[in-house]
Amino acid sequence: MDKNYCLVMAGGKGTRFWPESTSKKPKQYLSLLGDNTSLLSKTLNRFEGLVMPDDRFIVTVREQKELVLDSAENQISKDGVIFEPAGRNTGPCILLSLIYLLKNGADENDLVSIVPSDHVILNEKGFQNSIRKGFKLASETQSIVTIGIRPHFPHTGYGYIKRGKSSGEGYEVEEFREKPDFQTAKTYLASGDFYWNAGMFMAPIKVLMSEFKNCSPELYQFVDLIKDSFEDEKKIEETYLKMPEISIDYAVMEKSKLVKVLEAEFDWNDLGSWEAMESVIEPTENNTLIKQKGHYLDNSTGNIVYAPNKFVSLVNIKDLIVVVNDDVLMVLPKEDSQKVKEIVGHIKQNKDESLLSLV
Repeated sequence: MDKNYCLVMAGGKGTRFWPESTSKKPKQYLSLLGDNTSLLSKTLNRFEGLVMPDDRFIVTVREQKELVLDSAENQISKDGVIFEPAGRNTGPCILLSLIYLLKNGADENDLVSIVPSDHVILNEKGFQNSIRKGFKLASETQSIVTIGIRPHFPHTGYGYIKRGKSSGEGYEVEEFREKPDFQTAKTYLASGDFYWNAGMFMAPIKVLMSEFKNCSPELYQFVDLIKDSFEDEKKIEETYLKMPEISIDYAVMEKSKLVKVLEAEFDWNDLGSWEAMESVIEPTENNTLIKQKGHYLDNSTGNIVYAPNKFVSLVNIKDLIVVVNDDVLMVLPKEDSQKVKEIVGHIKQNKDESLLSLV
């Protein structure tokens, strides 16, 4: 019987949740939902009953080894971390990981689910139903099945997937669309034929390998070199750095004729900014308070406050983001949540050694 594997991609270094998220401790290692469980650990937990711990793998860079091991304790095997020699986007990362699975006992007919490490999904039962159906559809049709999120507003920050005719419990993929402008996003929403692309998919390993070969020969040409040098860290790195820096969407998904889409049975949030916390944390008197230790609220609404183990008092303020930790206090209007990256950019350009440790 074919086995199920999962690959969790955890090498990102985004700083959209600065000052908590930094290059040394990215978002996937943070516990942002009011408990002490990291987003990576929650991602692994969602595969409980679907994929055995020994068949779960995390892909990351070597600098994040300790963070991974701290977050994934008892949720993966001792060989469950695959190290990417350098960040080269998701195309090379996934191809390297598939070769690792095959070199370590996976059969080419086995199925693999590939997911990001830092998304929030509250409906775990719905997630498991979707993954189970996705594995079934991928196996029966020998295809790549991607999970589509039913859009509930015209979002301009996501790529979209247009569905075609039905195929089992899913649909053929008619095409992938880039991030649209607002008017185009409204037409997508109104048509009912489009999904948000959440970057989650599953397939038989051999189908993914053959589609890399067919759709991305510029990546696949390195497969034999990687296979032959897997025990030699230096050789792997030399080969890996020659591979094109390309996403899995551009390398395979947008070119393949074997991609199907399955509508998600769960909520989904990629936590793209502090503002997104409003949709995943229960409000406290019309405010979003995260990890606070008591509060006093007077005529204050729509604020997002991250203040671990601190008493929060808000008086006559509206729609602000307030983030405080041991080193930084950040306050900005909610509508400017994307400007966090400008703060990070300023600190990096400043080159003040005492500040660089903050990013």
